[in-house]
Amino acid sequence: MENCKCGSHGNSKHGHCSREHYCIDDIPIFEDLPFEIKESIMDSSGRKKYKKGEIIFTPGDCFDYLFVVNKGRVKISKISAMGKEQILRILETGDFMGELSLFKNKVLNNSAEAIEQSEICIIKSEKIRELIMEKPEIALKFLQKYTERIEQSEALIEQIGLRDVEQRIANYLLSEIEKNNIKNTGYEYEIDLPVSKGVLASMIGTTQETLSRKLSVFQDSGFIKLKGHRKIVITDIDSLKDMC
Repeated sequence: MENCKCGSHGNSKHGHCSREHYCIDDIPIFEDLPFEIKESIMDSSGRKKYKKGEIIFTPGDCFDYLFVVNKGRVKISKISAMGKEQILRILETGDFMGELSLFKNKVLNNSAEAIEQSEICIIKSEKIRELIMEKPEIALKFLQKYTERIEQSEALIEQIGLRDVEQRIANYLLSEIEKNNIKNTGYEYEIDLPVSKGVLASMIGTTQETLSRKLSVFQDSGFIKLKGHRKIVITDIDSLKDMC
Protein backbone atom coordinates (compact mmCIF):
# COMPACT_ATOMS: atom_id res chain seq x y z
CA MET A 1 0.00 0.00 0.00
CA GLU A 2 1.33 3.40 -0.93
CA ASN A 3 1.69 5.80 1.97
CA CYS A 4 1.84 9.54 1.81
CA LYS A 5 2.39 12.38 4.18
CA CYS A 6 -0.37 14.91 3.78
CA GLY A 7 0.71 18.47 4.20
CA SER A 8 -0.69 21.94 3.70
CA HIS A 9 -2.37 22.84 0.44
CA GLY A 10 0.05 24.89 -1.60
CA ASN A 11 1.78 28.06 -0.47
CA SER A 12 -1.08 30.45 -1.03
CA LYS A 13 -2.82 32.13 1.86
CA HIS A 14 -6.38 31.06 2.46
CA GLY A 15 -9.21 33.39 3.28
CA HIS A 16 -12.01 32.49 5.63
CA CYS A 17 -15.47 31.51 4.47
CA SER A 18 -18.23 34.04 4.89
CA ARG A 19 -20.29 33.65 8.06
CA GLU A 20 -23.36 34.77 6.14
CA HIS A 21 -23.15 31.70 3.91
CA TYR A 22 -20.94 28.66 4.45
CA CYS A 23 -19.89 26.65 1.40
CA ILE A 24 -21.13 23.47 3.09
CA ASP A 25 -24.62 24.98 3.11
CA ASP A 26 -24.77 23.96 -0.58
CA ILE A 27 -23.88 20.30 0.05
CA PRO A 28 -26.88 18.04 0.70
CA ILE A 29 -24.72 15.84 2.95
CA PHE A 30 -24.34 18.71 5.42
CA GLU A 31 -27.56 20.63 4.88
CA ASP A 32 -29.29 19.36 8.04
CA LEU A 33 -26.41 20.08 10.41
CA PRO A 34 -27.01 22.60 13.22
CA PHE A 35 -25.44 26.00 12.74
CA GLU A 36 -23.00 25.42 15.61
CA ILE A 37 -21.50 22.33 13.93
CA LYS A 38 -21.20 24.09 10.58
CA GLU A 39 -19.50 26.99 12.29
CA SER A 40 -17.05 24.65 14.02
CA ILE A 41 -16.14 23.01 10.71
CA MET A 42 -15.66 26.26 8.86
CA ASP A 43 -13.69 27.94 11.63
CA SER A 44 -10.86 25.48 10.97
CA SER A 45 -11.17 25.71 7.21
CA GLY A 46 -10.09 28.10 4.51
CA ARG A 47 -10.99 29.41 1.09
CA LYS A 48 -8.92 29.88 -2.03
CA LYS A 49 -9.67 31.51 -5.37
CA TYR A 50 -8.46 29.99 -8.62
CA LYS A 51 -8.22 31.64 -12.01
CA LYS A 52 -9.46 29.91 -15.14
CA GLY A 53 -6.94 27.25 -16.11
CA GLU A 54 -5.29 27.12 -12.68
CA ILE A 55 -4.49 23.67 -11.32
CA ILE A 56 -5.94 22.67 -7.95
CA PHE A 57 -4.16 19.32 -7.69
CA THR A 58 -2.35 16.82 -9.90
CA PRO A 59 -1.61 13.08 -9.79
CA GLY A 60 0.80 12.24 -6.98
CA ASP A 61 -0.44 15.00 -4.68
CA CYS A 62 -1.73 14.02 -1.27
CA PHE A 63 -3.90 16.36 0.77
CA ASP A 64 -5.82 15.65 3.94
CA TYR A 65 -8.67 17.94 2.90
CA LEU A 66 -12.15 17.96 1.47
CA PHE A 67 -12.41 20.47 -1.38
CA VAL A 68 -15.82 22.11 -1.89
CA VAL A 69 -16.69 24.19 -4.95
CA ASN A 70 -18.16 27.40 -3.59
CA LYS A 71 -18.23 29.22 -6.95
CA GLY A 72 -17.29 28.34 -10.51
CA ARG A 73 -16.61 25.01 -12.20
CA VAL A 74 -13.81 22.46 -11.86
CA LYS A 75 -12.95 19.59 -14.19
CA ILE A 76 -11.63 16.29 -12.86
CA SER A 77 -9.59 14.46 -15.47
CA LYS A 78 -6.94 11.87 -16.21
CA ILE A 79 -4.09 12.13 -18.71
CA SER A 80 -3.02 9.01 -20.58
CA ALA A 81 0.61 8.04 -21.20
CA MET A 82 0.10 9.40 -24.73
CA GLY A 83 -0.99 12.76 -23.35
CA LYS A 84 -4.69 12.39 -24.13
CA GLU A 85 -7.05 13.93 -21.59
CA GLN A 86 -10.24 12.23 -20.47
CA ILE A 87 -12.57 14.36 -18.36
CA LEU A 88 -14.25 12.25 -15.69
CA ARG A 89 -16.71 14.83 -14.42
CA ILE A 90 -17.38 18.54 -14.08
CA LEU A 91 -17.93 19.86 -10.56
CA GLU A 92 -20.20 22.84 -9.96
CA THR A 93 -21.31 24.85 -6.93
CA GLY A 94 -21.93 22.52 -3.99
CA ASP A 95 -19.93 19.60 -5.43
CA PHE A 96 -16.88 18.31 -3.60
CA MET A 97 -13.70 16.33 -4.24
CA GLY A 98 -11.07 14.62 -2.13
CA GLU A 99 -13.60 12.59 -0.17
CA LEU A 100 -11.35 9.52 -0.17
CA SER A 101 -8.98 11.38 2.14
CA LEU A 102 -11.66 11.12 4.83
CA PHE A 103 -11.06 7.39 5.18
CA LYS A 104 -7.40 6.80 4.27
CA ASN A 105 -4.24 8.59 3.26
CA LYS A 106 -4.39 8.32 -0.50
CA VAL A 107 -2.19 9.64 -3.28
CA LEU A 108 -4.37 11.40 -5.83
CA ASN A 109 -4.41 9.80 -9.28
CA ASN A 110 -6.29 12.45 -11.24
CA SER A 111 -6.16 16.19 -11.83
CA ALA A 112 -8.43 19.07 -10.90
CA GLU A 113 -8.44 22.31 -12.87
CA ALA A 114 -10.64 25.40 -12.65
CA ILE A 115 -12.35 25.84 -16.03
CA GLU A 116 -13.60 29.26 -15.01
CA GLN A 117 -12.79 31.60 -12.14
CA SER A 118 -13.59 29.52 -9.09
CA GLU A 119 -13.60 29.66 -5.31
CA ILE A 120 -12.87 26.53 -3.32
CA CYS A 121 -13.51 25.90 0.37
CA ILE A 122 -10.79 23.68 1.84
CA ILE A 123 -11.96 21.73 4.88
CA LYS A 124 -9.66 19.65 7.05
CA SER A 125 -10.56 15.98 6.80
CA GLU A 126 -9.95 15.58 10.52
CA LYS A 127 -12.95 17.81 11.25
CA ILE A 128 -15.15 15.77 8.92
CA ARG A 129 -13.99 12.53 10.53
CA GLU A 130 -14.88 13.92 13.95
CA LEU A 131 -18.32 14.78 12.61
CA ILE A 132 -18.75 11.26 11.19
CA MET A 133 -17.94 9.77 14.62
CA GLU A 134 -20.59 12.01 16.14
CA LYS A 135 -23.14 11.50 13.36
CA PRO A 136 -22.54 8.14 11.59
CA GLU A 137 -25.36 8.83 9.15
CA ILE A 138 -23.02 11.34 7.46
CA ALA A 139 -20.75 8.43 6.44
CA LEU A 140 -23.71 6.74 4.75
CA LYS A 141 -24.39 9.91 2.78
CA PHE A 142 -20.77 10.03 1.64
CA LEU A 143 -21.05 6.37 0.61
CA GLN A 144 -24.20 7.15 -1.38
CA LYS A 145 -22.44 9.99 -3.19
CA TYR A 146 -19.43 7.80 -3.92
CA THR A 147 -21.73 5.11 -5.31
CA GLU A 148 -23.25 7.70 -7.65
CA ARG A 149 -19.77 8.55 -8.91
CA ILE A 150 -19.00 4.90 -9.55
CA GLU A 151 -22.22 4.68 -11.59
CA GLN A 152 -21.16 7.79 -13.53
CA SER A 153 -17.77 6.23 -14.25
CA GLU A 154 -19.40 3.03 -15.47
CA ALA A 155 -21.72 5.04 -17.71
CA LEU A 156 -18.70 6.89 -19.13
CA ILE A 157 -16.95 3.60 -19.89
CA GLU A 158 -20.10 2.35 -21.61
CA GLN A 159 -20.41 5.55 -23.64
CA ILE A 160 -16.86 5.45 -24.94
CA GLY A 161 -16.65 1.68 -25.38
CA LEU A 162 -20.04 0.84 -26.86
CA ARG A 163 -21.35 3.97 -28.57
CA ASP A 164 -20.08 5.88 -31.58
CA VAL A 165 -19.44 9.62 -31.48
CA GLU A 166 -22.85 10.56 -32.90
CA GLN A 167 -24.60 8.52 -30.21
CA ARG A 168 -22.46 10.09 -27.48
CA ILE A 169 -23.29 13.60 -28.69
CA ALA A 170 -27.01 12.80 -28.95
CA ASN A 171 -26.99 11.22 -25.50
CA TYR A 172 -25.26 14.26 -24.00
CA LEU A 173 -27.75 16.70 -25.51
CA LEU A 174 -30.70 14.63 -24.30
CA SER A 175 -29.21 14.35 -20.81
CA GLU A 176 -28.81 18.14 -20.66
CA ILE A 177 -32.50 18.57 -21.46
CA GLU A 178 -33.43 16.15 -18.68
CA LYS A 179 -30.86 17.42 -16.18
CA ASN A 180 -31.93 21.04 -16.53
CA ASN A 181 -35.62 20.27 -17.05
CA ILE A 182 -35.63 22.25 -20.29
CA LYS A 183 -39.14 22.74 -21.68
CA ASN A 184 -39.88 22.78 -25.37
CA THR A 185 -40.83 26.03 -27.04
CA GLY A 186 -42.66 25.30 -30.26
CA TYR A 187 -41.20 21.75 -30.36
CA GLU A 188 -37.68 23.11 -29.89
CA TYR A 189 -35.35 22.77 -26.91
CA GLU A 190 -32.70 25.42 -26.36
CA ILE A 191 -29.51 24.30 -24.61
CA ASP A 192 -26.77 26.55 -23.29
CA LEU A 193 -23.67 24.38 -23.07
CA PRO A 194 -22.19 24.71 -19.56
CA VAL A 195 -18.67 24.08 -20.90
CA SER A 196 -16.65 24.92 -23.99
CA LYS A 197 -16.73 22.58 -26.98
CA GLY A 198 -13.15 21.60 -26.21
CA VAL A 199 -14.11 20.46 -22.72
CA LEU A 200 -17.25 18.75 -24.01
CA ALA A 201 -15.21 16.86 -26.61
CA SER A 202 -12.93 15.51 -23.89
CA MET A 203 -15.93 14.57 -21.74
CA ILE A 204 -17.38 12.35 -24.46
CA GLY A 205 -14.05 10.93 -25.58
CA THR A 206 -13.42 12.64 -28.91
CA THR A 207 -11.58 15.63 -30.37
CA GLN A 208 -12.90 19.16 -30.71
CA GLU A 209 -12.55 18.94 -34.48
CA THR A 210 -14.65 15.75 -34.63
CA LEU A 211 -17.26 17.23 -32.30
CA SER A 212 -17.60 20.36 -34.45
CA ARG A 213 -17.84 18.29 -37.61
CA LYS A 214 -20.53 16.00 -36.19
CA LEU A 215 -22.55 18.95 -34.87
CA SER A 216 -22.46 20.44 -38.36
CA VAL A 217 -23.77 17.12 -39.74
CA PHE A 218 -26.56 17.20 -37.14
CA GLN A 219 -27.44 20.72 -38.26
CA ASP A 220 -27.40 19.80 -41.96
CA SER A 221 -29.69 16.87 -41.14
CA GLY A 222 -32.17 19.18 -39.42
CA PHE A 223 -31.70 17.74 -35.94
CA ILE A 224 -30.28 20.90 -34.35
CA LYS A 225 -29.48 24.55 -34.98
CA LEU A 226 -26.17 26.02 -33.82
CA LYS A 227 -26.24 29.53 -32.39
CA GLY A 228 -22.91 31.04 -31.40
CA HIS A 229 -20.30 29.05 -29.51
CA ARG A 230 -22.41 27.49 -26.77
CA LYS A 231 -26.09 27.59 -27.75
CA ILE A 232 -27.69 24.58 -29.42
CA VAL A 233 -31.37 24.38 -30.35
CA ILE A 234 -32.79 20.86 -30.64
CA THR A 235 -35.23 20.89 -33.55
CA ASP A 236 -35.81 17.12 -33.94
CA ILE A 237 -35.59 15.44 -30.56
CA ASP A 238 -37.14 12.19 -31.82
CA SER A 239 -34.27 11.65 -34.27
CA LEU A 240 -31.75 12.14 -31.45
CA LYS A 241 -33.62 9.61 -29.32
CA ASP A 242 -33.68 7.12 -32.19
CA MET A 243 -29.93 7.60 -32.61
CA CYS A 244 -29.36 6.60 -28.99
